[in-house]
Amino acid sequence: MRHITTFAGLPVVQFEPGVVDRLDAKGTPRSAVAWRIETDYEADEEAFRTVLDRCLDVVGGESVQALVVGQWGEAYDTPPPLHLLIAARLRLPHLRALFLGEMTSEECEISWINHTDVAPLLAAFPGLEVLRIRGADGLQLSPVRHMRLRELAVESGGLPAGVVRGIADSHLPALTDLELWLGVSEYGGDVSVEDLAPVFSGTGVPRLRRLALRNAEIADQVAAALAGAPVVPRLDTLDLSLGILSDQGAEALLLGQPLTHLRRLDLSHHFISAELADRLRTELPGVDVDLSDEQEEDDGERYTAVSE
Repeated sequence: MRHITTFAGLPVVQFEPGVVDRLDAKGTPRSAVAWRIETDYEADEEAFRTVLDRCLDVVGGESVQALVVGQWGEAYDTPPPLHLLIAARLRLPHLRALFLGEMTSEECEISWINHTDVAPLLAAFPGLEVLRIRGADGLQLSPVRHMRLRELAVESGGLPAGVVRGIADSHLPALTDLELWLGVSEYGGDVSVEDLAPVFSGTGVPRLRRLALRNAEIADQVAAALAGAPVVPRLDTLDLSLGILSDQGAEALLLGQPLTHLRRLDLSHHFISAELADRLRTELPGVDVDLSDEQEEDDGERYTAVSE
């Protein structure tokens, strides 16, 4: 993975000495970028506090609408210091988007990035609209009530089922975009189709328009469940990319409920045969069907795009 260049529709700018002066000289509003902060991987909590405080002092916390958090020290061993972000909530009155764990694999493998319960963070920022998390080791989401969150994404090599159950038990009436990287069992991915049933029913996510269940070892089972899921007619985008979707899953999608209302169906990084791929394109003529990045089995094994 490479560092992102945009987040929440804004260009990402690394906070460093002189960067604010350069933006000001260009006439770029400080609120028109997503600010990225990080520490050295050997840094301690106090170092992160210093970087955060310095960013808010120099940029002006009231100008920060989007924040991208990179390394916070030994991320493979220590969860992000959410209490420091929570303590700074009054200095971030306009924070709308937050990315936790924006690291490359060279900095920390995705399945090693440590996390904790993010519910207190959501409670502390009732105006948050976008939350994206990379990594799921130790990740939890206790049931929470949040009226403004529109986009929730968790990138992982293995997603704990408890996170899905926490989302299902939460009250997120504004959620339009849910993206979950289910991953593989070897790296802690124990989500089942049964765990996803509340999402498939659509009862707790009345405004959902994009459902992305990506990087899934259970992609075929997910596709079969979606073939009759009540949430599907509401969607404009269905994303089953990065996983090990095969002819079995593709056939289930074609034999299930109509998908012609979709704007986009993303099945990229797949193990679907040319025959089934042609059928998908033919039977969904008005849908942008992405069947790029065709994969081949390796000695009978299929692999998700991201694991460790």
